Amino acid sequence: MKAIQRRFHRIDEVNTAARRLLSLSVSRSSGEMNKILIANRGEIACRVIRTARRLGVETVAVFSDADAKAMHVSQADEAFHIGPAASTLSYLNKAKIIETAKQANCQGIHPGYGFLSENAEFAELCQDAGITFIGPPPSAIRDMGIKSTSKAIMIKAGVPVIQGYHGEDQSIHKLLTEAESIGFPVMIKAVCGGGGKGMRIAQDENEFEAQLESAKRESLSSFGDDNVLIEKYISSPRHVEVQVFADKFGNCVYLFERDCSIQRRHQKVIEEAPAPGLSEEQRRDIGEAAVRAALAVNYVGAGTVEFILDSASGKFYFMEMNTRLQVEHPVTEMITGLDLVEWQLQVASNKRLPLTQDEIKLNGHSFEARIYAEDTESGFLPSAGPLLHLDTPEPSPDIRIETGVREGDEISVHYDPMISKLVVWAPTRVAALKRLKSSLENYHILGLDVNINFLRRLCEHPDLIAGDVHTGFIESHSDSLLSVDKPMKEDIIQAAVGKILHENSQLRENALLSNGSLSVFDLEPGFRVNQPRRRTFKIRNKHIDQTLEVTTNQGANFQVKFENDPKEIEVKGAIKASDKDKLSFELLFNGRIYRSKMVHKSMENFHIFTKNGHFTFDLDSPLHDFTEQERDQPKGAVSPMPGVVDRVFVKPGDIVKADDPVMVVIAMKMEFVIKAPASGKIKEVMFSSGDNIGKNVPVIRLDES
Repeated sequence: MKAIQRRFHRIDEVNTAARRLLSLSVSRSSGEMNKILIANRGEIACRVIRTARRLGVETVAVFSDADAKAMHVSQADEAFHIGPAASTLSYLNKAKIIETAKQANCQGIHPGYGFLSENAEFAELCQDAGITFIGPPPSAIRDMGIKSTSKAIMIKAGVPVIQGYHGEDQSIHKLLTEAESIGFPVMIKAVCGGGGKGMRIAQDENEFEAQLESAKRESLSSFGDDNVLIEKYISSPRHVEVQVFADKFGNCVYLFERDCSIQRRHQKVIEEAPAPGLSEEQRRDIGEAAVRAALAVNYVGAGTVEFILDSASGKFYFMEMNTRLQVEHPVTEMITGLDLVEWQLQVASNKRLPLTQDEIKLNGHSFEARIYAEDTESGFLPSAGPLLHLDTPEPSPDIRIETGVREGDEISVHYDPMISKLVVWAPTRVAALKRLKSSLENYHILGLDVNINFLRRLCEHPDLIAGDVHTGFIESHSDSLLSVDKPMKEDIIQAAVGKILHENSQLRENALLSNGSLSVFDLEPGFRVNQPRRRTFKIRNKHIDQTLEVTTNQGANFQVKFENDPKEIEVKGAIKASDKDKLSFELLFNGRIYRSKMVHKSMENFHIFTKNGHFTFDLDSPLHDFTEQERDQPKGAVSPMPGVVDRVFVKPGDIVKADDPVMVVIAMKMEFVIKAPASGKIKEVMFSSGDNIGKNVPVIRLDES
């Protein structure tokens, strides 16, 4: 009981009924499930397994070739291989997943989110096979999956819907006429869209046709359907969504709202619950509207009704309903003390909702930050590669690390680039945001590009602190949020002195090998073995080139002097923890204590994590030693991200102009068009459709003569 209370914190502050119901194990009553298959991977699969294990429900994992050693595979009670790495041949293979569920004697299938979670056909196939689909009925998925249909249903149910055109006449003339009637600017949306695909903004009639064609083209490519709808575009909207839950007995409740306005490329980055700035009346109104939306389609299970909130007027409008558990559901769990996966299993087992609306209490504030493998300095291009070093904040009742990877695992080009979710709780919004920032400072990853420094800047932005958020937040503040991470003098001092401390630590370890009764911490901190007293460091990365001299004195005392600066800085160091490739230490200088961690994973460079972020330094090499492919850049083109080649537009001998498309690379839900860097004749094409490709790898060579 205590473990459960720690996991879903603050249960003592939620009403007695919630405490009692949260501690219940799944009974073996009629219709109960005791074994389920999880038709997903990674973080959400691990999340479902955690609750199922607590409830005594056995779990079956499925995995592709790329996931044979994945965390969710090792955590489940059983695991079955279902196909190649490509999701279309594995996690989207409906027949194979249902066949596996039958083979493993599962009573239910939990779809997680993404993949088949909102696939009405898959839900029907589960029903036909006599397996419970742990989600809503197929009819609700289908009704809410088509934007024009869902909006018509919402209008009938009295749910506010933004002004727009959702008709069948898709002629350019009709769509333009409707756009003019609505009033520019307008949003053009794919009828079958999602995830920002097939979505464009037309500011006026002059650009309408071009934006319409672009939206239709992307919609056809992504969903096999190019029908669109037209809506009034709200210039500074907030994305506010409501968590709803319904059972098979006609009961439906809302578990308050989340603000998911901080997005890039229409993908959420930071979410929070409850939404800042809402009055109790607004909170009740938007919650009750969400319940009406769910009841209108006879909904069952966990769902999220998404609204656009006009910051200027305070009015909200139905946008769409996600007929599944959301990625950001943990922030709702944190403010209610409830386990939504447990509720899913109970509802799917023909039980009534555990609580009524009046029994659900809101407590405190929660934030979630998505840790992505992506290069924020290059337009959020996805990254891939091994997690050479992974060190997270210490989990606690107020800090959750939702992940499906461990140190040494590979982030694959085949799947979503999210590494984990960092979820925090505190009694107030201000305290929760501070906890998120401090937790990000203690989240350390090496081996590939990640967005942690970017997330830290977001947490420090005054408008986010004030709750003044909207869906264009990142774009409107791009100058400050997407600034280059340049180390300060204090970071360089920590790097140089930390390097000496780490070397001395390793020398002391070697000196102690002959006396097992001592530890490295039993010796004088300033102990040196054949180490020079004065050393000159040339510390470089792609942003800085600094020369400094460090003098080592007795007792881990140092003097640091930068080139062309007569001032000497007195530094005192102390090692907190050390091993072969890591060192945690603190330095005292300029009247302040600086806590840092240094990690060595190669001979060429080292990494340091400070209060200001993560920096990679090279001590000895030139400022920038151009690689062979970089030297060839004027005569060719390289892929800016790892991925799979989708299309190749050229062949040797073709004549191209600068910026002509030559190849399309796809990775982690993103399509990138590689263009010719100059005019010339194609000399060589290195890849074909279907080939895997690495970051910064040449794809074509040009003969410019």
